[in-house]
Amino acid sequence: MNHAVVEAMAATGQTADSLAAQIGVDPKTAAKWANPGRIPQTRHRAQVASILEREVEHLWPDVLKRREPAWFRRWVDVEREAVALRAFQLAWIPGLLQTEAYARATLAWEALTPSEVDDLVSARMARQAILTRERAPLLVTVVDQAVLDRPITTDRSVMAAQLAHLSECADLPSVEFHIVPRETTAYPGLNGPFTIADLSDGTRVAHVDSQAHAQIIEQPSQLGTLERRWERIRSEALPRGRSVELLREAARAWT
Repeated sequence: MNHAVVEAMAATGQTADSLAAQIGVDPKTAAKWANPGRIPQTRHRAQVASILEREVEHLWPDVLKRREPAWFRRWVDVEREAVALRAFQLAWIPGLLQTEAYARATLAWEALTPSEVDDLVSARMARQAILTRERAPLLVTVVDQAVLDRPITTDRSVMAAQLAHLSECADLPSVEFHIVPRETTAYPGLNGPFTIADLSDGTRVAHVDSQAHAQIIEQPSQLGTLERRWERIRSEALPRGRSVELLREAARAWT
């Protein structure tokens, strides 16, 4: 248990139900905030700390140790709280399924110091813990076949190891993996990658990548657009069994 949270709740007479009512979340979500490693989403964190009459850093000291960029932290919090994630990637293996070497290769041309690269890679690897925890979120991933064919570096072993790892991930009960085959004509996925998160309280949040900066989408109209695009992308993808077969064929081609 997170004893700092438990003690603060006792001192202020708060319960998971009372916190949930004041914050506007499901009581099950509020109850998780007393578990190790479970931190409220950014939009709720300061409000919870205020109700419990403590500093955020006192209740959740891991906030100070976070290594992902500040602009990305809210999405990491969303991933932790999600019950399901639907992700489409046009050019990369999704971050939740990357190996460390592949993750480093995706940052190779960025204007980053070695220390910054280490922090970003460590943060990306840490995010993957959600897939093997108890009650892991369902991750439904669709990738364009070009992701499996394109060399990420001149070292073929990086792609060989990545696809072998991806094949293992595809066998996890919490992961569904699908491929849009290369012979597919123009489809909505060509407009770029995105992820839709379903939260336990029934709300949905999306993350959309771009060349400039990523966006978190919460507006119902924009979410509706992404939902429609997701359905059309998913309809172009191969069934799970055939997708895994194609993935393993691609993995053998890199060895």
